[in-house]
Amino acid sequence: MDSLNDLVAAELAEPVDPRVSAMAVALAARHGTAARAVLFYGSCLRAQQLDGLMLDFYLIVSDYRDAYGRGWRAFANRLLPPNVFPMEHDGLAAKYAVLSEADFARLASRGTRNVSVWARFAQPSRLVWAAHEPARRRAVAAVAEAAPALLSAARPMLPDRIDAVAMWAGAFDLTYAAELRAERGGRAVSVVDSDPDRYRRFTPAALMAADEAVRITAGGEVHFIHALTPEQRAAGARAWARRRREGKALTLARLAKASTTFAGGIDYLAWKINRHAGTAIAIRPWQRRFPILGAISLLPRLWRKGAVR
Repeated sequence: MDSLNDLVAAELAEPVDPRVSAMAVALAARHGTAARAVLFYGSCLRAQQLDGLMLDFYLIVSDYRDAYGRGWRAFANRLLPPNVFPMEHDGLAAKYAVLSEADFARLASRGTRNVSVWARFAQPSRLVWAAHEPARRRAVAAVAEAAPALLSAARPMLPDRIDAVAMWAGAFDLTYAAELRAERGGRAVSVVDSDPDRYRRFTPAALMAADEAVRITAGGEVHFIHALTPEQRAAGARAWARRRREGKALTLARLAKASTTFAGGIDYLAWKINRHAGTAIAIRPWQRRFPILGAISLLPRLWRKGAVR
């Protein structure tokens, strides 16, 4: 069986559209010698469609002061990571999140309750630019922590016997509920169904790295050898309730911060919700002038309509 690190390294090295690579080079150049790695992930990678959509990147930097200098952006990135910025290059639009190497390693691991990084990088991604070989190795090692973090956290909420693909979908569904999301229910299933063979291939190594003793049948059913007690399951449910409370609060705080770094951020928020939830939100002029208040003012209506959850 391949190690999880080997599987991740091979997946990260898979080729991408040359326009994605060119955008990654331009993105890294924005932050000069502080740039260490650029990762491409998300719906555009899954759908292999770029035109008319917004690409998703993570830029990993050596240090926030190196990336920004002594200004408030370095402080904001350190206080509430990541910072998120828009970018256009060669006719494509993107947004990119900035994390230091240390924060990326921490937030992709079991060392944090927050789901936002390890939930994303337990899914497929590509390492589309690296400053040098040590930076590439550190990025691979950080990404390899994401799937074990996801499965370890999800274990108390999963049955002792479960199909491997259903296990991943159930785990991702928990993470979607722990953030303010515009996607309709069933999004986690669609993420896994986009490449179920990938998740089956990763299952043995990811569970081993998560320190879970399992038997996997020829039909792909995962049997957890150590059944959980009712007390362990109750503790897991409490942990996920806490993740949901904290995660939704963090999402609001990051949205507020993004209004200072992301020109047109409230319009992007409306576009994303309309696209995923089938709504027809129109942003008013005053909401563009006061984007934090504007975003907050949308939430009660969106919750009533079920556009965010």
